[in-house]
Amino acid sequence: MEGWARYLTPGPAHRRLGLVCLGAGAQRGTGPPCRDRVLSCHAAVLLAAGRGELVQDARHALVAPVVFWLRPGVRHSYRPDAGGWSEYWLLFEGPAAGAYEELGWLPAEPVTPLPDPAPVRRAFGRLAEAVRADEPDVPAAAAVHDLLVTVRRSTGATRSPVLAALRRDATRRWPVAEHARRLGLSETALRRAVRAAAGTGPGEYLLGVRLTLAKELLAGTDRTVAAVARHVGYDDPGYFTRLFTRRVGVAPSAFREQQQR
Repeated sequence: MEGWARYLTPGPAHRRLGLVCLGAGAQRGTGPPCRDRVLSCHAAVLLAAGRGELVQDARHALVAPVVFWLRPGVRHSYRPDAGGWSEYWLLFEGPAAGAYEELGWLPAEPVTPLPDPAPVRRAFGRLAEAVRADEPDVPAAAAVHDLLVTVRRSTGATRSPVLAALRRDATRRWPVAEHARRLGLSETALRRAVRAAAGTGPGEYLLGVRLTLAKELLAGTDRTVAAVARHVGYDDPGYFTRLFTRRVGVAPSAFREQQQR
């Protein structure tokens, strides 16, 4: 196979960025399979053309365009078919990888089909430019974040009708059970759908939407704190103030003083 590869050795300060790039490259053509190995970091491989097979816990057919994910500590092997393939690869690690997994932006399934591979190919292009920079570690770390977000968006997974409905009705004074009923779902099904799309439960998701709207009203209007609380779904301004303070880190009045122009 022909291609290129770059490897990086990020320092302690770079690792505090949350994710670091350890290497990236591209290969094209036919060659021996990657047999029975275990990585100590995460890897993402864009199969841009061709087909083959991945063995990681089970056998997975690979037909471009897909991204397949190699997990640290998990034994795997993969190979192109006789006709060869074209791939772009990335090695990365860091504590933010766990957060991406928890939030659903680093897929649990080992293979991610791509309805439109063009954005992901462009993201790998930005990664290739980053690892070739004179001081590559920070640009490459940013490119890893960019790539994970681009893959998720390219699958259409960020366009969830369940989340859209929750955002629309977030200020309603409804319990989670009522949101589920109006969506024609059981509470269990709603929790599962929100967890898959947003990495959190419906109550926590609704809270985030409400507090985001509250911030906009506090910073952009002269409404009283009590009026803002009522608008976002809380009849008790004292409870709203305690909730806002615990989540945001400052009281609503202090947030307004900091942010209002």
